[in-house]
Amino acid sequence: MAYLQGTYPVAKKRESARGIYDYTICCPSIAEQAQPGQFVHIRVDGFSLRRPISICETDPSAGTIRIVFEARGAGTEKLAQTGENGTMDLLGPLGNGFTLPEPGQKLIVAGGGIGVPPMLETARRFGGDTTAIIGFRNSKAVILEDDFKRLGCDTRLATDDGSAGYHGFVTGLLEQRLAEGSADLICACGPMPMLRGVVAMAQAHGIPTQVSLEERMGCGVGACLVCACKTVRDGREVFSHVCKDGPVFDGKDVVFE
Repeated sequence: MAYLQGTYPVAKKRESARGIYDYTICCPSIAEQAQPGQFVHIRVDGFSLRRPISICETDPSAGTIRIVFEARGAGTEKLAQTGENGTMDLLGPLGNGFTLPEPGQKLIVAGGGIGVPPMLETARRFGGDTTAIIGFRNSKAVILEDDFKRLGCDTRLATDDGSAGYHGFVTGLLEQRLAEGSADLICACGPMPMLRGVVAMAQAHGIPTQVSLEERMGCGVGACLVCACKTVRDGREVFSHVCKDGPVFDGKDVVFE
């Protein structure tokens, strides 16, 4: 695994929803190498473990990457205090990303909550016939909807409480989309119950899936066992590292418990 480590300047920061922060960081070497679905591991002052954050979007010509994360605990709250004149210590790009269909095929990207950001780069890299299905708790938590539309995606929004878009879950919108026609691949990131439902629905329609798993991480490079998850390999259950073997896995190989 090839990855880089360095301290890079923050070019832009904004709060895209309450408690959700959107950063653009100048790191040409990482922007050039990063693939959709990969992540960066960020050092936070005062904390021994880095924080894994998915890469939301890259702009190799500008030498920047974009990350979007929710301040959920003390570490990410401290990270969110970094201003536009600050810097971030990044290790990356890490992990295995999505393998996209050939041009001319049909892609569905599905994201739930903070699992939505990595789907933006996935849709951007494919650049073809893409349906983006994104789901959030309510209208105040919606992020990146306009960004998917900017890419030309058929963008469909769901909220748990019905305050914006479809009243229900991502899986409900996926069911509607598949009733309109098939797809060549479904890529998804979000909570485990959502991923379980997406994979089951895709299998019922004979569509392959790739899913990005969210787990706590220690080292980020496969040297520890913090992010172990159950997968199937050669017909038997084994423990895989989300950081090194993933975070993207073939949906049929994930053991959803």
